[in-house]
Amino acid sequence: MNEEYDVIVLGTGLTECILSGIMSVNGKKVLHMDQNPYYGGESASITPLEDLYKRFKLPGQPPASMGRGRDWNVDLIPKFLMANGQLVKMLLYTEVTRYMDFKVIEGSFVYKGGKIYKVPSTEAEALASSLMGLFEKRRFRKFLVYVANFDEKDPRTFEGVDPKKTSMRDVYKKFDLGQDVIDFTGHSLALYRTDDYLDQPCCDTINRIKLYSESLARYGKSPYLYPLYGLGELPQGFARLSAIYGGTYMLNKPIEEIIVQNGKVVGVKSEGEIARCKQLICDPSYVKDRVEKVGQVIRVICILSHPIKNTNDANSCQIIIPQNQVNRKSDIYVCMISFAHNVAAQGKYIAIVSTTVETKEPEKEIRPALELLEPIEQKFVSISDLFVPKDLGTESQIFISRAYDATTHFETTCDDIKDIYKRMTGSEFDFEEMKRKKNDIYGED
Repeated sequence: MNEEYDVIVLGTGLTECILSGIMSVNGKKVLHMDQNPYYGGESASITPLEDLYKRFKLPGQPPASMGRGRDWNVDLIPKFLMANGQLVKMLLYTEVTRYMDFKVIEGSFVYKGGKIYKVPSTEAEALASSLMGLFEKRRFRKFLVYVANFDEKDPRTFEGVDPKKTSMRDVYKKFDLGQDVIDFTGHSLALYRTDDYLDQPCCDTINRIKLYSESLARYGKSPYLYPLYGLGELPQGFARLSAIYGGTYMLNKPIEEIIVQNGKVVGVKSEGEIARCKQLICDPSYVKDRVEKVGQVIRVICILSHPIKNTNDANSCQIIIPQNQVNRKSDIYVCMISFAHNVAAQGKYIAIVSTTVETKEPEKEIRPALELLEPIEQKFVSISDLFVPKDLGTESQIFISRAYDATTHFETTCDDIKDIYKRMTGSEFDFEEMKRKKNDIYGED
């Protein structure tokens, strides 16, 4: 350990593992340490079930009805992968896909007036959906055609809209879309958690809807993928990539001190030894004095013995509860997976509810979601602080990842990865940089 490294990484969350993978592929000498005895940090999957009970300080052992403890891999953070999104691109470019298998999530649902409806995934479903009336469907279809053809590099596709200036509210007006359709589009397709986007330039929203429909087009049931054995497989896959390219891994390493000289990081002290480095990447838990709290997320892991009602007995799904349906500022999400994904015992389902905390009683805030899941066999409640770095790390060369937010997919995590990469290297993130080098001495068969 008493060596000089280009980069030291603390914490094995997904953001950290992808960055250490990229740095290793690019020839950097990387040391990766975690104070925990397991991979994944905040984004781990906990197994066996007994460990989840301990982690949430529940008394006693899981009941026999829960099946074998080691059949469970329970994610602490509920997220899916957009089939056409940035994380899938990162997995494909690095070939980390060879370490894992994915399944398509069976459907996305949206809550309206106390009931849940399937988010249409084909034109036929859209026409048959009771989410909107016939004339609205026609206008909505026109809007979707416009979005599909929209290309920010080709002004002929703008139809009088300025992507950098026209607000999304005005684009909805242009197509004469009603409030219900606007809610549905903004929250179920563009996947915004609040309505702040309405008065911002429309370009980002149009691209989000494009991402949704392109992801949907890949597999047809929903735009989401999920890895067998849980999300904890993702950081481990990228850790393997880093190790193939000479990265050194150490779990269960207490970090005693991050050593800074003249305002710049020079090394990390663990168990009396010092490893030196030029740059440091870490999650907020290692540098509490360098991050600030910007909010909280409540997440409730619910174990069920039944699929969720009105989802066609799907063994996986997403439910979005738009904020204005429940008088809130931000949406509530439910991500459900099950024994079909090797994350639960036979016949068991895991539904994870999450949202941004808005009041002093967060558990009351998520009641509408819990009501959809009844009866619930066991609940595990966590309230996490959302930390962001106080500075960009340019002076100190300490680059801190942001806490995982309440979104249901990894796009914001990938934005953070690209942002840290740019701050560390001074150049724009390029997916090509992630490709495994052809004649690599560390390459596998």
